[in-house]
Amino acid sequence: MDTLQNMRVFVRVVEAGSFTAAAQSLNSTTGAMSRAVSELEAHLRTRLLNRSTRRLALTTAGERYLKRSLQILADVDTAEEEASCAHERPSGALRMHSFASIGQHYVLPAISRYRALYPEVTVELTLSQRMPDLFEGSSDVAVVGASSLPNSDLVSLLLGSTFSILCASPAYVRARGAPKEPRDLAHHECLILHTPAFPPNEWVLDGPNGSEMMEVSGPVQVNIAESLLVAIREGMGIGMVPLYAAIAGLRDGTLVRVLPQHTLQKMNIYALYPSRKFIDAKTRTWVEFLRAHLPKVIARDEALLAEVDQALATDDVLRVPAGVIADNDRQRGH
Repeated sequence: MDTLQNMRVFVRVVEAGSFTAAAQSLNSTTGAMSRAVSELEAHLRTRLLNRSTRRLALTTAGERYLKRSLQILADVDTAEEEASCAHERPSGALRMHSFASIGQHYVLPAISRYRALYPEVTVELTLSQRMPDLFEGSSDVAVVGASSLPNSDLVSLLLGSTFSILCASPAYVRARGAPKEPRDLAHHECLILHTPAFPPNEWVLDGPNGSEMMEVSGPVQVNIAESLLVAIREGMGIGMVPLYAAIAGLRDGTLVRVLPQHTLQKMNIYALYPSRKFIDAKTRTWVEFLRAHLPKVIARDEALLAEVDQALATDDVLRVPAGVIADNDRQRGH
């Protein structure tokens, strides 16, 4: 028995004043209306309507049941409307997960712009270095970085790709010199960044001579790019930094790029969510916003890096006196 449907029939019969009028308004038959009310009464084990050939009258139990039914059906209609609107109008809490560094540099600024368009959406952002399990229900959508994704039932959307570069502090380069080619890294302190996407102690440098893999080690290992930047600025060594995290320091001079003809760890940025079916409006519009917004931001960062590289190419080498680098090269036997 469909209790909710029978409840709707009962209410309609009372409002219409007869089974025949109710059947006409619901495009049904008088017999179907009568059976629905009878089933409801049998289920409740109480009479709701006193019937005669000329009129219907509510029993005392029927009056109470009618009042509750009207309230329940109104709540059901409201719930259905809200659920339906969730697929039409972005509103409510959008639960996001992001890798920490991507979240700080790309996701949070994007959230600000997204909410200017959809102010009824609130955001709950979790930052971590683990791949989320979206099927556990704690997040609606995730933004992650990886060279590629394993097969899964998640929907993945490629938002763009970026890369890392090698950076040091001006003080470190003044004291130790700058590597001229990848093999020179063996003579330097290399700071290690642990991420879910790549082996931490293998730096694969893509440059004029193709790809060169270097085994590296160093005195400091961290798992967040922003922490690595602190170690670099303190002069502890050379670190591999995602472009989006390095660009501000390169522009203000607190970082210098080493081996500028090389890039490392090309990384794709993906949006992940559990299903294409019945995706709600806030998730759909957020993913669409990221797809339009993020490539522009990545292109901006690459243009800024090109400006920095060009400025350094026309300035002194890495803003470090050439004699210092030459002295350090001689000490290492170059």
